[in-house]
Amino acid sequence: MKKILLAVVLGVTVVAVAQDAAQPAQGQSTQAQASGSQAPVIKDPAEYNAYVAAVQQKDANAKISGLEAFLTQYPNSVMKNQALELLMGTYQQAGNMQKTTDTATKLVASDACNMRALALLAYLGRIRAQGGDPNALQLLADAKKYGEQGMECWPKVTDPEITKMKDQMTNIFQSAIGIADYQNKDYAGAIANLKPAVDANPQEFSLVYPLALAYWPDPKVPGTPENSRNAIWYAARASAVAPAQAQAQIEKYAKSLYRRFHGDEEGWPELLAKAKAGTTPPADLETMIKPAPTPAEQAHDMVQKTAPDKMDFAQWEFVLTNGSQEDKDAVWNVIKGKAVQMVGKVISTEPDTFMIAGSSDDIDANTPDITLKFEDKVPVKMVPKSGSDNFQFQGEPASYTSTPFMMVMEKGRLLNAPKPPAAKAPVHRKPAAQ
Repeated sequence: MKKILLAVVLGVTVVAVAQDAAQPAQGQSTQAQASGSQAPVIKDPAEYNAYVAAVQQKDANAKISGLEAFLTQYPNSVMKNQALELLMGTYQQAGNMQKTTDTATKLVASDACNMRALALLAYLGRIRAQGGDPNALQLLADAKKYGEQGMECWPKVTDPEITKMKDQMTNIFQSAIGIADYQNKDYAGAIANLKPAVDANPQEFSLVYPLALAYWPDPKVPGTPENSRNAIWYAARASAVAPAQAQAQIEKYAKSLYRRFHGDEEGWPELLAKAKAGTTPPADLETMIKPAPTPAEQAHDMVQKTAPDKMDFAQWEFVLTNGSQEDKDAVWNVIKGKAVQMVGKVISTEPDTFMIAGSSDDIDANTPDITLKFEDKVPVKMVPKSGSDNFQFQGEPASYTSTPFMMVMEKGRLLNAPKPPAAKAPVHRKPAAQ
């Protein structure tokens, strides 16, 4: 486990391990009685000496041995919680994370609102789970349990040293809860807990990226505009703080979300630069990331930019399917009854009617979108095979239906029909000799 991650926990756990531990009173001190002190009192001299001898050890291994021995010999000591807390911190200082976790678990069992132990358990459980531990699901479940327990304990906390660390500990608790919620597909819970933790720790990739995924869990289905914008922002932010080997892939993912929501990549470089330089979403995020125009808006834009007789068939189909009635009329009134020449794919044929795919999408889907009618039956030799590409024809738009789209063209003509064989010249023979 990286030292930089452990440093976070060291900042919220037992700082007393680097200092001389406060010694408990021995016997009923007159001074303690006079002052009304609530400090724990060890009445047994042997117990007192064992505790003091353990906590005064300078060597970490010697202190661990002394404290373990003390807890074994005096399991019900009034100093049990203090001894466990010191032991937890010493194990952590020695780099023994499993023993640190085990001791923290014992401490919480004895002192349900020991905030240092709860923070450590929530933090280490989440980090180990996200680090690929084979027992990740259980670790996350436990981390969430300790995180929720810590959040519930805040009203009971009176220790000023713990109160000073409330914000940092709260972020640890929320991070554990949020990651567990994300794993359980409770995306609303994940967002509620991860967002404040991420905004307080914008460099923490292990939190930033899951938050982006929680805002947009299915790349194929955008959520609300607000969630989609946040997903794009935090995904872009994640690409800036990701490990070097993952940055390009995550940036590509963030761009794909932007393109899906915005409709194109216009403005993406500026947004990415701002996400890399910033931390929390800017106030003008809604202006920076605008949704793609609706199909009706796109259809109107087509009509405004391109004259109907200059559009291709796919544009006609898009406007006649998605446009307002006004835009549909603007196109249809121009092309109706006008002879147009096209290239399509033959889907099926009858003697006087061909079903043709004219747009590239329908060609790929092998779905007809044109009914081409002929005034006379087409000679059998001139009928193309079903599936023929690059079929050239002419027809006059006569009617259409929007859903599913189908345009009926009349007065059909074949433009690439095979030529009939040339007539043979008559053979002139000489008259036979008499």
